[in-house]
Amino acid sequence: MYVLGIETSCDETGASVVYKGRRICSNITASSLELHSKYGGVIPEIASRAQLEYINFTVDEALKKAKIKIGDLGLIAVTKGPGLIGSLLVGISFAKALSFANKIPIIGIDHVHAHMYPPFLEADNRKKMPKFPLMGLVVSGGHTSLYYFRNFDKFKILGETLDDAAGEAFDKVAKLLKLG
Repeated sequence: MYVLGIETSCDETGASVVYKGRRICSNITASSLELHSKYGGVIPEIASRAQLEYINFTVDEALKKAKIKIGDLGLIAVTKGPGLIGSLLVGISFAKALSFANKIPIIGIDHVHAHMYPPFLEADNRKKMPKFPLMGLVVSGGHTSLYYFRNFDKFKILGETLDDAAGEAFDKVAKLLKLG
């Protein structure tokens, strides 16, 4: 089965096609970083407006690069949160419309949990897949979470930050040092 993934939790618009849950057929990202750079951080309204412009193109490109048509999809997966509400609404609304118009099932995905799954995707240089049980650490601009996974469906958060994320600290230091 082919799955179309749509990600719009912050300032980027992403679409990817994955085959049989493991093989990445395409991965297209449209960034609005240049629009935010003069403000020193992501402006939610600018992000969601840019996503309104980019999302159709991004999904079309993902399907073209994967060499499939919309009718070949068995599922649409879309980020349901956490994230910027305007950005999430763009992705969810687009995914729901695509799902309804083409009678394709849809599922909402927690994007922080999704950060734990890339090691299970096929890669040219990966010889072994991770084995369960395992622990995983998500460190991003907005989240820092430590997870224990018994399997894909059974996991728990062992700890997480309550205010600033570790990735946000990296962002602030980079800004102070004028690293971009």
